[in-house]
Formats: sequence, C-alpha cells, structure tokens
Amino acid sequence: MARSAGLTLAAAPDVAAAATAWQDWLADEKRAAAPTLEAYQHDLAEFLSFLSRHRGGEIGLKLLAALTQNDFRAWLSARSTQGLARSSTARALSAVRGFFRFLDRRGLCHNASIGVLRTPKLPKSLPRALTTSEARDLTDEIEQLSDEPWIGARDTAVVLLLYGAGLRIAEALSLSKADLDRIAGGAESLIVTGKGRKQRLVPILPAIRQGVAQYLRLCPYELPLKEPGFRGMRGKPLDPAIVQRTVAKMRGMLGLPESATPHALRHSFASHLLNSGADLRSIQELLGHASLSTTQVYTKVDETSLLKVYEKAHPRAKG
Repeated sequence: MARSAGLTLAAAPDVAAAATAWQDWLADEKRAAAPTLEAYQHDLAEFLSFLSRHRGGEIGLKLLAALTQNDFRAWLSARSTQGLARSSTARALSAVRGFFRFLDRRGLCHNASIGVLRTPKLPKSLPRALTTSEARDLTDEIEQLSDEPWIGARDTAVVLLLYGAGLRIAEALSLSKADLDRIAGGAESLIVTGKGRKQRLVPILPAIRQGVAQYLRLCPYELPLKEPGFRGMRGKPLDPAIVQRTVAKMRGMLGLPESATPHALRHSFASHLLNSGADLRSIQELLGHASLSTTQVYTKVDETSLLKVYEKAHPRAKG
C-alpha cells in the first residue's frame, strides 16, 4: 500500500515525521483503505496549512499542544466561510482528532481542547424510497431467487412485512410462530414490539397474509409457538444478514438502485402512504417513531409532487 512520504506544507520536521508515522499506522495497524488514507492526509494537510496562516510560521508539536478551542473554532469557521459541506468538515474534524489521539498515545503531544469540540451538526439524510413499481417487482420476484420453494416463500413473506407493514427487519424476524399463525389465519392487525419495547398496532394486508400462509405451508421445520417463526436453511432463526444478501442479489437481477435495501422497504412503506394522502401522525404510529420530527423527514421525499399539487390547486399560486 502506498505510504505518505510526509506532508508538503509549512510544518516543522517533528510534525511532518509524526504525520508520516500516523499514515503508516493507519495503513499497517488499522488497515485503512487507500482512499481513506488519501482523504485523511488531505484533511490534515489542510488543517496544518490553515494553522500556518492563522498562527504564523512552521507548526511544531509544541504549538499543537498549545492550541485552544478558539484556534480549532477558527479553523471550522474558515471552512464554513469557504462553503464546504458540513459532512466534509465533520470528516476533516474526525481525521484531525484521530491525529491528535495518535500523538497523545505516542507521548508526543497532548491537547485537551480538541476533545471538547462538537462535531458539526449534519442535516438528516432523506430516506431513499423505492418507486411503487420497484417495490412491487422486488416483492413479486424475490421468490425466484431460490431453488427451494419454502425459502422463496419465506423471503417473499419477509419483504412483504417490510414493505406492506413497515416493519424493521429485526421486528419481522422476531415474530413468533404464534404471530405468523395469527397473520396466516386472517388477522387484520398485529401488535409489534419495536425499539425501546414500544408496542404498536400494525395493519396486515391480504398479500401479507397470503405470503405468510404460503411460507408456513412449505416450511419443513417444526416451529415452536413462542420461538421466531422465520428460519434459515438449517432450521435456526433467520439471520438478518441473509435477508440483506438476498435483497442485494435482487438489486442486480432487477437493475434496482444501490439504495434498494431491506430498510429502504420500510422507508418506501412510509413514503408511499404519504403520497397517497396519509397524515404524518398516522404514519408515525405505524412506524413506531417516538417523535413526530423523526417522521417529518418523509415530507421532503416527495417535495416536487407536493409543489405541483400546490401550483395546480392553490388559488394564489398563479397570482
């Protein structure tokens, strides 16, 4: 793996040597990938170059130890003034913190100020929902991936629960045989226990009932009523990683985007309900979100459509 031969900037020899040792440590001990090494080297070089302008002259270990919170904040402020993305600054701060931790562990430099700096608050990332046709293709075709009919039925039942009921993958795989029996027996709703042991009532669509019933008919294992109902090839409780790998294979087969993950099916459930007119409070209850603000992120997913509706329907839109 390529190594850093030192940083070409206004840094004293002791800092340049420490930076090279840090890069070597990242490569040899942490097994950091080449792009990560390059990004961290760039972030550190940018930080030290700023300090050379901000404090004047070469930057040595003694000066690094003496930096105050105001010095670090001045660097963060300069990045903000340059219009750099907060995500980029968060990464740069992580790199610089890592360098200072390395110096501290090696007994080269100790600086307490950097440890109390807050990482720039990042905007909430928007859920990447599948289109309705992509979600339908995935739920309709996933059974074709396995030569074992019962496994195909199992995978179909799981993704139907994710997309049709908005379950988290852990929630779906923790459903007991008794829960699956209730679904297959015609239950129109089910009580699901989610994060923080919070329970919620989830409606069950006919397609979910049919999918679960088909799985139970074909499953070759005897399933104790109180144990997880979804099983792997050898009869043990189904591992979430297997579902994730199966969905990843389907992405390739159907030409779906990389964002088509099991969790994206839950996002799609919420987004498609919103697009169909469901109110946020109802979606919050269905998802089991503790706070409405968590659910409100979905309002940005279909902003274009909402604007079109507004422009067409609002009396003042064309005035």
